Amino acid sequence: MKRILGLIAVLVITASGYAQSGAKLELKNGDTIDYGTTSKEDDNGVRFFEFTNTGDAPLIIKEAKSTCGCTVPNWPKEPIAPGKTGKIEVKYNMNPGPIRKTITVQSNAVNYPGGTVALKIKGDVVAQDQVNVLQKKKTIVNQ
Repeated sequence: MKRILGLIAVLVITASGYAQSGAKLELKNGDTIDYGTTSKEDDNGVRFFEFTNTGDAPLIIKEAKSTCGCTVPNWPKEPIAPGKTGKIEVKYNMNPGPIRKTITVQSNAVNYPGGTVALKIKGDVVAQDQVNVLQKKKTIVNQ
């Protein structure tokens, strides 16, 4: 009898966890954006994380911070109503080298622990080939 009551208690607690009310942030295309291999000349470095508030209360994004100054997030300052969508813009400065950055978003979303969502960007920025006008070009001798 104790086992059955224990099992029922666990099921009730688990079900109540799924029935949370409040704002819920659902990312449209996941929590990572892949820039791929790109260059500063071909790409402005701007990407968007699109999301929907699937909860029953307004979603408030309090803050979005990057791990460094080379990545600048811009988020909606007004509450996002239930059922509505929004975008978090991320601008990377496109310095040559690998991209591995995290944007930490603080919100009132109940489907993330503490309302904290970690968004990631990755990729590789390559430098365009530099032409040295002083360098002697190799010539092929015709045979």
